[in-house]
Amino acid sequence: MATQTSDLLAAAAPRTVDVVRGIADDQLDLPTPCRDYLVRDLLNHLYEVVVNFQELAAKRPVEWAEKPDHLTDGWRDRFETETGRLIEAWSDPSTLEGVSPGMGMPQTVIGGMALLDLTVHGWDLAVATGQAYEPAPEAVAELHGLVEQLGPTARKMGVFAEPAPAPTSTSADLPKLDHLLAQTGRTPTWPTP
Repeated sequence: MATQTSDLLAAAAPRTVDVVRGIADDQLDLPTPCRDYLVRDLLNHLYEVVVNFQELAAKRPVEWAEKPDHLTDGWRDRFETETGRLIEAWSDPSTLEGVSPGMGMPQTVIGGMALLDLTVHGWDLAVATGQAYEPAPEAVAELHGLVEQLGPTARKMGVFAEPAPAPTSTSADLPKLDHLLAQTGRTPTWPTP
């Protein structure tokens, strides 16, 4: 079985997995566009997202306070395995029904949040480590509405920064990924303003 969410995750995940596989051990202490996160911090956060959102798909509670170090032997392979499990977790149509007991939002939004993290943090890690990154176009198209919906609350909670200025005169001229990044508070031309 598959859902729109699992299909979008399946399109986005391999691109982020490729970036994760391309990160060298000597790049783990580099800064990223994600404020206050070095590459190692962002990798650990993304691991946590990939694992916890499997539980959220099953409508089980998760613990965000624990911050284990996922970057132990074989972490690149394990990340790929966990993203596969994430896709599988969201492939049952029942995962998209109702409201998340732990998050208090519609399950469809929760699935979209997993897609957002895979896509945007894939870009964060790619630019931080000098890699090319081409997001799944269908994921980017889907995420614009989600970021618009979540934006005000996410900014209040400090998850998103204020929208970044567009690198061109109007945001309509931006490629879709650049516009999405700017709406989450990232400078699409990072590290230069």
